[in-house]
Amino acid sequence: MGYSQENKKNGKTYYLHKKGHLFFFSGDSTDSIDLPDGYKVIENKRTGLPMLKKKE
Repeated sequence: MGYSQENKKNGKTYYLHKKGHLFFFSGDSTDSIDLPDGYKVIENKRTGLPMLKKKE
């Protein structure tokens, strides 16, 4: 199983996926990937959804 992040607003768990060059989070754990080097996970302050951000 790959990287997972629990939403702090509703407690739902999201899993990291990649399709081509696009990274995205989904509620489905099938084919989830590990967190890539050079990235960190942040949460959207309004929705609580996880997002990837390049490390500085």
